[in-house]
Amino acid sequence: MRFRNRQEAGKLLAKALELYRHDRPLVLALPRGGVPVAAEVAQSLHAPLDLMLVRKIGVPDQPELAMGAVVEGRPPLALRNEPVIRMLAVRDRDFERVRDREIIEIERRRQAYIGGRARPDLAGRTVILVDDGIATGMTMRAAARAVATQGATRAVIAAPVAAASVATELRRAADRVACLNEPDDLFAIGHHYDDFTQVGDEEVRRLLMQAAANPVA
Repeated sequence: MRFRNRQEAGKLLAKALELYRHDRPLVLALPRGGVPVAAEVAQSLHAPLDLMLVRKIGVPDQPELAMGAVVEGRPPLALRNEPVIRMLAVRDRDFERVRDREIIEIERRRQAYIGGRARPDLAGRTVILVDDGIATGMTMRAAARAVATQGATRAVIAAPVAAASVATELRRAADRVACLNEPDDLFAIGHHYDDFTQVGDEEVRRLLMQAAANPVA
């Protein structure tokens, strides 16, 4: 399955999440690519839209390889990918250095996208975490852990595409994983989209403002 763009993917994903419409779901996007997808899901389910600010912690010499992930919070919640850390003999100080750099980027994004606006209360809510695709699963696993620690009743992971093996692992980290396409070999998320143009800060702000203009429960 290929998608024309993130908007089409979001509309299709929303159909797979229709059963949560009456659960007062809260849709949290993983920026930046997940925001256009999540905006379509939130609109279709008449649900509020917000962000889950999470960043991959990449191996110093191989930044695309995740040795962990860190999620916004006070304090931030960090997960370690122990198999990768052991395999590459990553030192604690190197992990912490990259983690701290990503925490700075999380704060930059919080200021850019949210500012002083109050964040939603997750307690007792069905929370749907949305991204435009899931490759290694580290950021989504960290996001699901953060949702659980904040008292959500149900954590649902949703994406148009995810590697089959990763989707299977994530089903142990969440109440449900909704994914439209689970290839055995996921070479690149962008290969599943005709238009995979990078999402910028301005588009994230625009979509959040648009969602805020139509308040829901």
